[in-house]
Amino acid sequence: MKLTGFSRTKWERARDLKKRGQYQEAERELKEALEDVPDHFLLKASLADVYLRQDRYMEAKILVESILSFDPQYPQAQYILGEIFFKQNLFEQALQCFHQATQKDPRPYLILRVARTLSKMERHKEALETLDSALVGERKNPGLLKEKALTLVRMNRSDEALDIYEKLHELIPDDSFVRKEIYRLKGKNRPDEKVIHELQTVVKLSSGKDDAQLHGFLGQKLKGAGKLKEAAAEFRVAQRLDPNNVFFLKHEGFCHYQRKDYEKAIQTLRDAFRKDPSDYVVKKTLEKIGFGYFSNYAHRRW
Repeated sequence: MKLTGFSRTKWERARDLKKRGQYQEAERELKEALEDVPDHFLLKASLADVYLRQDRYMEAKILVESILSFDPQYPQAQYILGEIFFKQNLFEQALQCFHQATQKDPRPYLILRVARTLSKMERHKEALETLDSALVGERKNPGLLKEKALTLVRMNRSDEALDIYEKLHELIPDDSFVRKEIYRLKGKNRPDEKVIHELQTVVKLSSGKDDAQLHGFLGQKLKGAGKLKEAAAEFRVAQRLDPNNVFFLKHEGFCHYQRKDYEKAIQTLRDAFRKDPSDYVVKKTLEKIGFGYFSNYAHRRW
């Protein structure tokens, strides 16, 4: 079944809206396209992907299962079902879906999902073999190379990972994550104070002042050195530069908690928990703070 001119235009608009994170607008465009071509697999899979990005897993699952009931091997539906399982920490089921998707569509982004799921299952050797097989034909694919470097770090093969990150830096010099990992791996065997001083210099330069990853890494090093107030400030800058990165928000909150600034900790960690309600550590920390904070408040009032 082919898309009509109307439905193709709607799908293309939805694709562009999705890239900009405008999911509700993309959803509206796809629903209008489906009114024109109700059973088109591409439109259904695209709408399911929009639901997935909004954490509306049940709605996404219903759509992809309706596709798979007609075509059990449809790769985009298998991919989205795998993503749903992955987000629910059902890694064995996710792996099966990603494997099935790659059988009909061996594109790098699907192979990457296989490798990442294997890593989550701590099957790092298999993950590395999967990535190496894909890199035979995609030697300069940044996504595959990044995942290989991450896998090597998990296997405590830091020198090999650093080599890959340095090659990646030549390929994509503006990638802030790669730049941060190079600083991190090079600084592993150096005194923290020296690394902190260098990072503080770098984030004041024009090339580093707007780099969320470098500010976040500096926050981690300061936190590890017990400089919690300065660390919280760096995590706050990082979060302002990259509002979708909940890691920075969480660690700012943990800094406030360790400083016993419970009012700021509650505010920050509550925002982090809204963005990632599955984080057990954040939830438990909020419960501890809530009891202690409100007990102390009541005692002071009494």
